[in-house]
Amino acid sequence: MIPHAPHTSLPTHSVENQVPELPAFDLYSADTALQEAVHRNGGAWAEERLIALGTEVGTPEMFHLGHLANKHAPELQTFDRFGHRIDEVEFHPAYHQLMDVAARHQLPTLPWKERRPGANVARTALMHLLTQVEAGVLCPVSMTYAVMPALMAQPEVAEVWAPRILAAEYDPRLVPAEHKRGVTFGMAMTEKQGGSDVRANSTVARPIGDGGPGGEYLLTGHKWFCSAPMSDAFLTLAHTQRGLSCFLVPRFRPDGTRNTIFVQRLKNKLGNRSNASSEIEYHDAWAQMVGPEGKGVRTIVAMVHHTRLDAGCAPVGMMRQALTRAVHHVRHRKAFGKRLIEQPLMRNVIADIALDVEACTAMAFRVARSFDESADDEDQARFSRLATAVNKYWTNKRCPQLIYECLECHGGAGYIEESIMPRMFRESPLNSIWEGSGNVICLDVLRAIHRDPACFEVFAAEVEDGASGDADILGVLGEVKAMLTDPASLEPRARRFTEMLAMLLQASLLRRHGPQPIADAFIAARLRSNAGVAYGTLPAGVDQDLLISRSTPPA
Repeated sequence: MIPHAPHTSLPTHSVENQVPELPAFDLYSADTALQEAVHRNGGAWAEERLIALGTEVGTPEMFHLGHLANKHAPELQTFDRFGHRIDEVEFHPAYHQLMDVAARHQLPTLPWKERRPGANVARTALMHLLTQVEAGVLCPVSMTYAVMPALMAQPEVAEVWAPRILAAEYDPRLVPAEHKRGVTFGMAMTEKQGGSDVRANSTVARPIGDGGPGGEYLLTGHKWFCSAPMSDAFLTLAHTQRGLSCFLVPRFRPDGTRNTIFVQRLKNKLGNRSNASSEIEYHDAWAQMVGPEGKGVRTIVAMVHHTRLDAGCAPVGMMRQALTRAVHHVRHRKAFGKRLIEQPLMRNVIADIALDVEACTAMAFRVARSFDESADDEDQARFSRLATAVNKYWTNKRCPQLIYECLECHGGAGYIEESIMPRMFRESPLNSIWEGSGNVICLDVLRAIHRDPACFEVFAAEVEDGASGDADILGVLGEVKAMLTDPASLEPRARRFTEMLAMLLQASLLRRHGPQPIADAFIAARLRSNAGVAYGTLPAGVDQDLLISRSTPPA
């Protein structure tokens, strides 16, 4: 047999006109709109921290961790090899690495460790940066942050658990909380028969001894969604003889044995695959009551309000990353003799997408500031009550369409799993469904105004102050006020009402803070009656160069 010499070269096509890998860069310093929002809302003191996280996560290696955490989804191990029931979820090491990044940079704890103006703004900016790399791991991060206000309803419970949260370390071991460097929290509210209607829950709680606030109970029931089931403790809802109450359910009982929380299955989800979402059963699970008996919804709403801040701001981080990827692609890819970014219609599309990212960034961080100011200012608490829901509704309605358009800018390459775009697209509906879907949020907007009309008055005053006499803004605000005069017909129009509130707030913030050409573009493209529907329909006269330049990543 005649030996064959190895090939020294292969007759194949040459690789041309392909977009290079997005280089490593500081995600914070490259984001002009984010920097401006952080500074004007009181978070400038955290600049060094933001640059540190922006630099750490803005690398191809970090984005690869996000890819791995989703490619290798969590796996439920119901039994060990000897037949013992263990109910443990195994994660890829990339998941734990990303969780460690979040803890080191104090994403779950910053506003509680450093009670200073702008702390929630700074933390929202940190979340904005890490969300761009991988959104799924931020579910337990968000719940751990949001549980603190609810725990304060029961001081003796908070005394035990708050220091564990504030340790700000990630410790993935499944051991009793008192032996861990730091803890994470989850939430289990919804049941299969009720969903968002938590008052339809059937889980019951039996007191051990006298029971009551801070007392011990045994819980029995089924929870349809329990996110992050490997958390060290959960807030949950169950019925006592006095009604639906809030409870803290730890993974381990006080005697160090495993609590009787059984993970029935992990959900096979459209996206958010790095995060384990589960169905669980309580079989006489040990728990402590948090807050007044029979007032569980009111108690846990403090946690929901804070998770809604994250659920309304996380889409903005995803939108920013999608825009960054789209701009990077069209700057390098050529077609029909020119780079895509030089094609007039593509410029319109990119500028239109950038306009929404600018507006949503401005709104999200104004809402984050209201969390910092609510404790000492009742008007800011009213604004937060309404604006948090408005922000969550609108950023989540814009997110899937915006990410889809960014995907389409890539052509076929954007549809391939090797890119980040399909994963981001699958993730984009998540936050709209989590903590209240669109209809639930819109009804909460109406409910907030009905219970306290001053919420709308404060919101409207914010819009009027920022409008600076702009006729378009004030005209739409007049339409909104007119809608309120007909309460009987308002509920069927609640979505339109809520989106008008969102666009009014965005327009007023852009008009107040500028740049003014961006405010002009937003008002022309979003508020006026001849505005286009799809992206890429900006009217003539819009400063597209300004919008694109503020969204262009480093070469």
